[in-house]
Amino acid sequence: RPFFLYLAHSMPHVPIAASPRFLGASRAGLYGDTIQEIDWSVGEVLKTIKANGLTKNTLVVFSSDNGPWRPYGNHAGSPGGLREGKGTTFEAGFRVPGIFWQPGKVLANRVNKEMASTMDVLPTFAAMARSGLPKSKIDGHDIAPLLIDANAKSPWKWFYYFWPSELQAVRSGDWKLHVAHSHRHQTPPAGVDGKPAGEVTERIELSLYNLKDDPSEDHNVAEAHPEIVDKLMRMIRVGRAELGDSLRKVTGNEVRPPGMVFPKGSY
Repeated sequence: RPFFLYLAHSMPHVPIAASPRFLGASRAGLYGDTIQEIDWSVGEVLKTIKANGLTKNTLVVFSSDNGPWRPYGNHAGSPGGLREGKGTTFEAGFRVPGIFWQPGKVLANRVNKEMASTMDVLPTFAAMARSGLPKSKIDGHDIAPLLIDANAKSPWKWFYYFWPSELQAVRSGDWKLHVAHSHRHQTPPAGVDGKPAGEVTERIELSLYNLKDDPSEDHNVAEAHPEIVDKLMRMIRVGRAELGDSLRKVTGNEVRPPGMVFPKGSY
């Protein structure tokens, strides 16, 4: 029978821990032990899927909700050369792994760099299961073609970055524009063994980055590309009108309550 399993590991969110079986097993400190235990746990799920002969008709997705919480240092993970981390709209805050596995269906041994979001999970699952979607507007897109066609392109024409209700950046293709805003910044030295370092508030002015050439968002090229800035600012204005922006104290005209499902008879 059809089934859906949502398994949300609380680790490696601080405070981190590992069970006795994995404590010290990674030789990479407690964070490494924690990651190794997550890897084992996910492996148990895959092992069960295989044991029940469900590999060909089960789609497995592994992802994360945000990048590393930098002040926690050796308990935070690594941004991999990207700028800042959790709590910011720089790439280290938003860019996370997305791994899709379904033998015989999803293309294997391939890295796809097209834009996608966890908001795409619902419409993608619905498309692959050949089921309908709610009549309410869905923010995500069906990205099933990205999983099965090596030549497919992302359905996302642009992508907005909010934190938490401030519209701080927009991306279109390789270009990303940050509007002026304040953001978290870790102060050195980094935290050790669960004790966080300090944070300060930094401000970034209007900045344009080419993520293909400069994924670490180090080089502001806004002055060199005024036409790109103008194009992305038009997208920002569309986003503010639709979704709102507490930076500008704008209430969006398409803001709507989140979808909810209640057990029968509970309300």
